[in-house]
Amino acid sequence: MAKVSVQSLDSGASTESALWRDYLELTKPKVVAMLLLTAMVGMCLAVPALPPAKAVILGLLGIGMQSAAAAVFNHVIDQRIDRQMQRTIHRPVAKGRVGTMQALAFGGALMVAGFASLWVLNSLVAWLTFASLIGYALVYTVWLKHATPQNIVIGGLAGAMPPLLGWVAVTGTLDPHALLLVMLVFTWTPPHFWALAIHRQKDYAKAGVPMLPVTHGVEYTNTMILLYTLLLVVVGFLPWLSGMSGGIYMVGSLALNLGFVWYAWRLKFADQKGLAWQTFKFSIWHIFGLFVALLADHAWYALA
Repeated sequence: MAKVSVQSLDSGASTESALWRDYLELTKPKVVAMLLLTAMVGMCLAVPALPPAKAVILGLLGIGMQSAAAAVFNHVIDQRIDRQMQRTIHRPVAKGRVGTMQALAFGGALMVAGFASLWVLNSLVAWLTFASLIGYALVYTVWLKHATPQNIVIGGLAGAMPPLLGWVAVTGTLDPHALLLVMLVFTWTPPHFWALAIHRQKDYAKAGVPMLPVTHGVEYTNTMILLYTLLLVVVGFLPWLSGMSGGIYMVGSLALNLGFVWYAWRLKFADQKGLAWQTFKFSIWHIFGLFVALLADHAWYALA
């Protein structure tokens, strides 16, 4: 009997641990972490020295919880599609490990808590962050994703907002420099996501999602990726030209953006198996490096 009881306890603990990991997976923690990095950079660039601790803590907490809520709602809304795609078939809601109502309650709690945290700072950042959540969870996921192959171009604005949200969390005001940070992420998003869409073209076709490689073919998508990476080089100059950032950022930005162009050039003129996936993985390190360069540049000149 004792042996059976121990096994039962072990099984129960294992189930609880697995459920905890499922709820964590619903929040897309790696995506949220990247969004929070861009928000943190927005916070730091908003002021000459260090941003106030209260704004940083409550701002990152609120932006993180609202972003996590949007991810949870995305899991719920996309569960039918997720079951048809190899990349997403094992997601918790798609597999039934977390029920739809449980996921909605979890997402709702995150949304309310995140909004409350940001409201303590100022109403502008609270409403802007909530608008970004609606833009991703409803406008993009429910409508744009299924309506047009330009879905990620239009819907990408929601994912580009965190640097602006971080800025507003600290200052309570909108600023043109913050919009430049939004432009960087907004221009980066289509080539980043289209590279993944090429890699998963059959999945998206099977699920009936009109991603660009499905509706216009890989060759056309490769052309668009190249054009957007070239545009990213131009947009990358704007923080330096506007005086928001200095030479450290400019050198890092130019190197990273030209690296992205190099991947895009190969996709267009020397494509080979697996290159789209390599491009996608590089794009993740690219945006990470870009915002680290912004932060390093700001810290250098703040301490000088």
